[in-house]
Amino acid sequence: MPMDLSQIGREIGPNEIHWTPDECMLYALGVGAGAHELAFTTENTDGVQQRVLPTLVTTVGRGGGAGQVDVLSFGNYGAHQVMHASHKVELQRALEPQGRALATMRVAGIWDKRAGALIELETTARDTDTGEVMFRNIASLLVIGEGGFGGPHGPVLGGPRHPAREPDHTVSEVSRPEQALLYRLSGDHNRIHSDPEVARLAGFERPILHGLCSFGYAGRALLNAVCEGDPARFRSMSARFAKPGFPGDMLTTRIWVDGDIAQFETRNQLGDSLVERGLFTFIKSQR
Repeated sequence: MPMDLSQIGREIGPNEIHWTPDECMLYALGVGAGAHELAFTTENTDGVQQRVLPTLVTTVGRGGGAGQVDVLSFGNYGAHQVMHASHKVELQRALEPQGRALATMRVAGIWDKRAGALIELETTARDTDTGEVMFRNIASLLVIGEGGFGGPHGPVLGGPRHPAREPDHTVSEVSRPEQALLYRLSGDHNRIHSDPEVARLAGFERPILHGLCSFGYAGRALLNAVCEGDPARFRSMSARFAKPGFPGDMLTTRIWVDGDIAQFETRNQLGDSLVERGLFTFIKSQR
């Protein structure tokens, strides 16, 4: 059965989503924060109230509501054919450690990438009291082997290639051997990240790191390198996923800054690009 193009424009919601201080701290630990970032990993340290990592929105309600759609309902294919190809988050303001929102997910497009079909899901979360937009998630899922149905090619995934010069910032961190086990507690329980046998069946030597975990590492690197750790200065972040990493990998994020825009990529210790063609927008310091 070909891809069900009638689902383009379909909306799900609005559905209420919510998050708690403990969930925010658990997410921060899941993307590598620790004792050196107590503002994100504790409730109150030295009088500093808890802050929330902006990329938490990728997990709230499983991506602000996108987890509520069955990605197998767009055609006749298996779950093993579906991969997360790219992701974008947009925030209008910093999140409080406890909150709720109304999220509506829309099937923004189904594109023919020839080697596969690309499903684009856009979720908008609004303040439950004012109706103002709080954040958006745009997830692109590639269904391998389901392209060639004659549809439009759609957008290029990710931003432009990074400049051919040395980066302005380089942030390297070694992920924990149990990083995927920590990250999965934020909602993604796909056994490819925890069960060695499932990982081997998928062609991997051992469980792989979640793409959005690597995305979260990159988000922390960007926040600390160009926003002085202030979530209120974070505006948007997008990238495509090039290759899965493994728990225990060294994750190195290289950052090129031009005004209030930064390009970035995250590589492992072998030099393989895991997160690439990244684009980040932020509010410049007024100092």
